[in-house]
Amino acid sequence: MKSILVTGGCGFIGSNFLVYFVNKYPNLKIINLDLLTYAGNLENTKEIENKENYIFIQGDIRNPNLIQSIFEKYEIEGVIHFAAESHVDNSIENPEIFLQTNILGTFQLLNLAYKHWMQKPFCPKKGKEAARFLHVSTDEVYGSLGESGFFTEKTPYAPNSPYSASKAGSDFIVRSYHHTYGLNTIITNCSNNYGPKQHAEKLIPTILRKALAQHPIPIYGDGKNIRDWLYVLDHCKGVELAFFKGKSGETYNIGGRNERTNNQIAQTICKILDQKRPRSSGSYADLITYVPDRPGHDRRYAIDATKIERELGWKAEENFETGILKTIDWYLEKWDKKD
Repeated sequence: MKSILVTGGCGFIGSNFLVYFVNKYPNLKIINLDLLTYAGNLENTKEIENKENYIFIQGDIRNPNLIQSIFEKYEIEGVIHFAAESHVDNSIENPEIFLQTNILGTFQLLNLAYKHWMQKPFCPKKGKEAARFLHVSTDEVYGSLGESGFFTEKTPYAPNSPYSASKAGSDFIVRSYHHTYGLNTIITNCSNNYGPKQHAEKLIPTILRKALAQHPIPIYGDGKNIRDWLYVLDHCKGVELAFFKGKSGETYNIGGRNERTNNQIAQTICKILDQKRPRSSGSYADLITYVPDRPGHDRRYAIDATKIERELGWKAEENFETGILKTIDWYLEKWDKKD
């Protein structure tokens, strides 16, 4: 049975990917390595914890001895690397952990993958010819767009936060291992994900949580920052396609073609909540409150996903209107159970 190492599988995107991937590929042994920091939660993978083809290991991607032992014990033939510090506000407060995890952690994984799969540069070991390392990254490495245009795979990197700078650094290390050593690598850069299991600190869960608690809904600056929103399962299917069908050394941008301002996001959620859980008086939109903008807040991101659509046949199945309804229903059901 072929073994695949997935890092960060208890986080938001990683756990959605694992539940999908473990169920779809029973003939693959999937090892989930996660440190279980504030962003990782075993509850996120509860539905697969007893699957015969799934193994969970708690550990740090910065620990080379641990990584080596996993490669040797399970004869790892593929890595899908989600693990990362990813909250921009936290990167502003404490940038060092972002550099440690996102850059050095990625290096440890790459270096041990190279040692395990390759005899020497551009010469894979027998039986490891198809071994592949897929690195999951972000559109934030490209910086900020003006009112028009889109990020493509050829857009120059221009990261503006410690988080995006650390992800840019990790992307470059992945690229270097392909071009210097011949390692079979893929990079995916995605737009803003949303959906079930997202950490409570992120925009959409924050709007929901604050609204239902009848607390002010905080929106940075003027609320006109624009993001391209991608339903998490659509992203997971893009990663799956890139891992199995992508061309070695290539980058694939995965975007939802769903540009929305933060104001539009907040208004849409409040309107849906007005229908599903009406307030005793007024609209949830009355709770929207503007707070001081964060430093280095990029104005607009938008991805051109033409390459992965054309070359790999990927297509987003959800638009924002359908995806946000599924997301809200998931959170309402989750919080109702807690009550």
